[in-house]
Amino acid sequence: MHNVGFALEGAWKVLLAGVILGAGLPALFALGIRSLAWGAGGDAEVHGAGAGPAANPAGKVLAWVLFAVVLLGVVLGITFIVASGFGKALSFEHVFPTIVDK
Repeated sequence: MHNVGFALEGAWKVLLAGVILGAGLPALFALGIRSLAWGAGGDAEVHGAGAGPAANPAGKVLAWVLFAVVLLGVVLGITFIVASGFGKALSFEHVFPTIVDK
C-alpha cells in the first residue's frame, strides 16, 4: 500500500509542476499582453476619433512586472538544464539561486 502512496505523491508533484510551468507562465504572459493593452488605453470596441478610453500607466507597470516574472522563469529553467548537463545542481538555499556541485 505504501507504493501507491509514493506513486500518488510523485504524480502530485509532476501535476503541480506541469500546471505552474505548462499553463502558469503562458497565462502570466497573456495577462501581461492584456495589461499592456489596458495601459495603452486599448479596448475591444471601436470608438470615434478622440473618444476612446484613457491610457492607464498602472497597466504598463503591471505588464512589465508580469513579463519579468515570465523571463525569470525561463532563465531559471534554462539554468537548471545547463547545470544538469555539466553535472551540477541548482540550489535555492539562499535568496538567489546558485549552481553547486552534486
